[in-house]
Amino acid sequence: MKVAVLDDYQGVAESLADWSQLPPGTEVSFFSDHLTSEDALAERLAGFDVVMGMRERTPFPRSLLERLPNLRLLVTTGRRNASFDIEAASGLGIAVCGTNGAGEGPTELTWGLILGIVRHIPLEDRLSREGKWGTTVGIGLKGKTIGLLGLGHIGSLVARVANAFEMNIIAWSQNLTAERARECGATLVDKDTLFRDSDILSVHVVLSQRTRGLVGAQELGLMKPTAYLVNISRGPIVDEDALVDALQRRVIAGAALDTFDVEPLPEGHPLLQLDNTLICPHLGYVTDDSYRAMYAGVIEDIRAFASGEPVRVINEEVLAAPQFRGYQ
Repeated sequence: MKVAVLDDYQGVAESLADWSQLPPGTEVSFFSDHLTSEDALAERLAGFDVVMGMRERTPFPRSLLERLPNLRLLVTTGRRNASFDIEAASGLGIAVCGTNGAGEGPTELTWGLILGIVRHIPLEDRLSREGKWGTTVGIGLKGKTIGLLGLGHIGSLVARVANAFEMNIIAWSQNLTAERARECGATLVDKDTLFRDSDILSVHVVLSQRTRGLVGAQELGLMKPTAYLVNISRGPIVDEDALVDALQRRVIAGAALDTFDVEPLPEGHPLLQLDNTLICPHLGYVTDDSYRAMYAGVIEDIRAFASGEPVRVINEEVLAAPQFRGYQ
């Protein structure tokens, strides 16, 4: 059995898990580079039985899956992956499994981004090293309003920290109820009020057809010129062109971003050129604890699949389908 571990950006996958637990004779290849060409991916992965994708770094659309005749198991870290065509995988007889994570990395990074941008920490660090001492004036958080676009697991934890900072918390999403908001110490408002009243607007909804482009030019235009947007969820929830325009025209004060339409961000991208952005390379889940749990889950998925008793199967219907490519 041949296994490919993709997008190991930091080159740590081999050392953070015991890959010797895989069945005897298993060959594991670790790839730290990121390929965007479908032709190059198809060529690289053609001989692999199992492919592991780290979150949504490498998409697997139908067109790519159709070019991988040996692929029997596709593993994603986490329990969902919007960039994997699950329906196509099922139709081709490919099982898709997920893993657990660990820790609260996305919540912690949210607050790192908020504090970093409102207090200009990255800028002041750079300028201090250049001999320019004390050049900006930040804003305090006590008494300010944080708007949460979504109050799921991460959003609710962000609200808990906001309470510790004695901030006013407002929230909205398509299905959010007043009761759920109260449970999290927040006040349910309508969508326009969320954007109009927030000093910090933090995105915490899942990417779907309903949420794609949910934050566009109209929403950004409602925000205060002193307000900041934070997005650690998924890039396409925010209309990237509209955001670049709003930042360039100073419609809002700035944006702290961990997710983007295309990752890694292409060289010369406008968001990299602006002085009112704080950019992270999708670090929300990138912690030692999280990586160890995810890679251990990948090994467990492969072992279970090879034994004929797969776990955490996302497309369970494929296991009984006549086109299923099998365990061996």
